[in-house]
Amino acid sequence: MMVRRLRRIIGCLLLSALCACGSISGRRDTGIVIARRAQIRSSTAVVAADLLAVERGAVLDILDETTAENGERWYRVRAHDLDQTEGWIEARYVVLQEMIDLSRKLAQEDQNTPAQAVGQLRAASNLRLSPDRSSDDNILMRLESGAHFEIVGWKYTPKPKTAETEETDDVPKSAAPRRAPRREDEQVGPEEEYELWYKVRLDPSVSPAPAGWIYGKQVELAVPSDIIFYRTGREFVAWQRLDDGAVASNDARGAIPDDARPGSWVILERSGAGGPPRPTDPDFDRILVLGYDADKQEHYIAYRSGDVRGFLPLRVERSGSEKTFSVRIQGSDGQIREVRYRVRRDERGLIRVEPPSEVRRR
Repeated sequence: MMVRRLRRIIGCLLLSALCACGSISGRRDTGIVIARRAQIRSSTAVVAADLLAVERGAVLDILDETTAENGERWYRVRAHDLDQTEGWIEARYVVLQEMIDLSRKLAQEDQNTPAQAVGQLRAASNLRLSPDRSSDDNILMRLESGAHFEIVGWKYTPKPKTAETEETDDVPKSAAPRRAPRREDEQVGPEEEYELWYKVRLDPSVSPAPAGWIYGKQVELAVPSDIIFYRTGREFVAWQRLDDGAVASNDARGAIPDDARPGSWVILERSGAGGPPRPTDPDFDRILVLGYDADKQEHYIAYRSGDVRGFLPLRVERSGSEKTFSVRIQGSDGQIREVRYRVRRDERGLIRVEPPSEVRRR
């Protein structure tokens, strides 16, 4: 009897040990630091000692996690320094490796798509895996105000019906005040049914996640100073240089390059007429080509299309001495086809654009 009871106790102890080991190993993961600089601390307490400073891109082994009394989540981590420092770091400074891997898959979808435009954040906002702000499960990280990125596409999605998600895309803390209810006598404009999202590509200096989605109302298009004064009546939605084939993109520091140098551009424009945008609307409705006369040191309109129903992406290509740009245009039969415009220079060196035959017929 005693021997049988002793064996049962030993078995339970062994089973408990195995379960404990399994739960610890199940919490192990890898994380990437997303803050410019953060501290690994001795504990989650306010008076905890700083053990090690880590910078954006540092890899950490996640050993455990907990939630402090103020609601902040913390990870117990092991750094990859010489001392293999272990301590605690706030979870908001770290993104899990599995999320980075999903972001890399998103970037691969557009690896052959040139940047269509450049944008910057009006305020701190979330980088997400999908164009949806109804939950926090798809958040990759929080980008700082002023962060720059390449825009490779965009999408309109149904606007959330909840009152808490109005104009921003930031993770609210549990103690944050909610938006006050609208007064009955408050005058409001027509309610938009859809909201704009940008699919973006980011430099490693800005984010360890290479791609994601950003809520459109947080984004300001960074139109190059060389062409911004030619924006009259319609919005610029995409632009690329024609004189050297360079794309308006980020430099190594994630800042806008010097686009003040005069040059020739192909620009896609969109009219604001017709009410709030819908997912079925075209990406652009007119093509504008600006040439630059170096002798007169001034721009001129080399080509301006009629109204079209056009769709991204815009591609500028060079074959020998010939240069072309292509877009997708919806024809009268409703079919969307890629059309290619030939760009050449005349005897004076001025740009001339030759539309494809199907565009000339229309």
